[in-house]
Amino acid sequence: YPHRKDHPHYAVHKRQMTSGGTMIALSVKNGQEGAFKFLNSLELVDICNNLGDTKSLACHPSTTTHRALTDAEQAAMGLDRSWIRFSVGLEDADDLEADVLRALNSV
Repeated sequence: YPHRKDHPHYAVHKRQMTSGGTMIALSVKNGQEGAFKFLNSLELVDICNNLGDTKSLACHPSTTTHRALTDAEQAAMGLDRSWIRFSVGLEDADDLEADVLRALNSV
């Protein structure tokens, strides 16, 4: 996440942006099974391959946007089956936090 000071491209980020972005990625426990359980436990956030809307959205890249790549190609990119991409929308921050924490606790 380029808004973190320990990110290798933090200096570029600070020159180009005044604050952090709305797209994040995270890994959950238990690989693809855990990722699917997390996604299916979300109530407010929708599952969708097209991220970057006013609605918060999440996807599982290994089986959607990057499915044509081999496991080795995905691994070379730092992508594994536990990875989830998340696009933050305009919902209330407390509601989003509660939804994500509930889903994380299910994994």
